Amino acid sequence: MNGSGAETGTSPGAAGSNRGASGFDACAALRIGTLEDAKVRLEPLGLGHVAGLTAAAAESPAEYQLAPVPTDSEGMRAYVLQAMAEAEAGRSVPFAIVDLRGAGATRARTPRVVGSTRLMSLEWWAWPPRPIQVDGEPRLAAAGHPPDVAELGSVWLAASVLRTAVNTAACVLLMTHAFESWRVHRLTLKTDARNQRSRAAILRLGGKFEGILRAHLPAADGQIRDTAMFSVVRSEWSALKPRLEAELRRGPAGQEDPR
Repeated sequence: MNGSGAETGTSPGAAGSNRGASGFDACAALRIGTLEDAKVRLEPLGLGHVAGLTAAAAESPAEYQLAPVPTDSEGMRAYVLQAMAEAEAGRSVPFAIVDLRGAGATRARTPRVVGSTRLMSLEWWAWPPRPIQVDGEPRLAAAGHPPDVAELGSVWLAASVLRTAVNTAACVLLMTHAFESWRVHRLTLKTDARNQRSRAAILRLGGKFEGILRAHLPAADGQIRDTAMFSVVRSEWSALKPRLEAELRRGPAGQEDPR
């Protein structure tokens, strides 16, 4: 989540970028394309987003003390190139977040890039050699099947869109794809345990707190961080989705949000 750190992850079952021996495209399920609703558009991350991301990060660099978010164009280009390489390798699916609500008091609909997010830490489970009792299993990365588990992470936003509907809208788009298209069993969300704003945002999204992984990762501020772990599982999604969609229709005071 915003300020949580650009958390990347791999798994032994990472899809890779080549076709398997069977001829299936191992990354087919990971080519999501653009996701959009009335508030935000998630575009596959590319070099064309560098300028917009640099401007977004430069609004308030102090916001990213716990997240390795570059604030200059050279650093942002390297950040995007690394994300693109991970996508090509089948390890994550990164996006630029485009605010469709517009900017300024007039709310003119001028789309602008306001941050980034991704589906990452993808896992394809290796099942024990006995009858499987779960429909749709086993899934094979080499056959182009979607992952069993994913993480919604590496989320950061421009200071001007914090505490707006942008983060929730972007997360709902990714959660919907993860649970309804990929049919993941679990969606992980995690953040630096010190990041209280990010932890509160994850709870608002329906993430269930699972505990703290101590001395878990190097942090953006040069410390060794503890990580607060959360998750949403597939059985919770049917009740969680309408609640989040209802929140998106409401403004800060609980009124219908016309944006």
